[in-house]
Amino acid sequence: MSTAIADNLARIRDRIAAAVARRGPGPLPTLIGVSKRQPIAALEAALAAGLADFGENYAQELRDKVAALGHDPPRWHFIGALQTNKIKYVVGKALIHTVDRPALIDALQARAARDGVTQEVLVEVNLGDEAQKAGVREAELPALLDRFADAPALRCRGLMVIPPVDEPSETRAYFARLRELRDRLAAGGRPGVALDHLSMGMSADFEEAIEEGATLVRVGTAIFGPRPA
Repeated sequence: MSTAIADNLARIRDRIAAAVARRGPGPLPTLIGVSKRQPIAALEAALAAGLADFGENYAQELRDKVAALGHDPPRWHFIGALQTNKIKYVVGKALIHTVDRPALIDALQARAARDGVTQEVLVEVNLGDEAQKAGVREAELPALLDRFADAPALRCRGLMVIPPVDEPSETRAYFARLRELRDRLAAGGRPGVALDHLSMGMSADFEEAIEEGATLVRVGTAIFGPRPA
């Protein structure tokens, strides 16, 4: 397992470097290993191979893995849908990529203030207007960002998107659209909001995402292989 994961990571880093070269000047994107349902041994192998960021989709699994790897903690990212009754497992432990509604901002603010921490988050944007998917609609995004002015224990650090298509040639347009949206909104300036990050791109299309400005890419199966049943 450890050799395969190390080899996979080496190949992905080469592909990231090539995508950065095609993109031109800009920040080096952070590679997040999406480790949901992966055993602790797989995370330890990735840590040993130099991976420092891990993404989890389930709050209790994040809690358990944080506890298991407390001796050698990576940087954690929460990338799944977050229910308000599960925020206690996430606040203060991970960058949350999936804030998408006022009620969640309010609940996160209350918990972060109670715990005495500053919680960094990203806002998930539903650019495809898909009824079955999470994420704030583009038209409602400015008003949602305004809510951070009343949430002093939160910091919005950027935007996240999961495009409605899986074909890399089609997802690129959504990545470009998120970047343009971020640039437009960042120009206005809002209290509690600094749109430094674009979380976009997964195993099938992270190179296209990097070329369009991604600062965080979420890669799972290309690192760890198929998820255990």
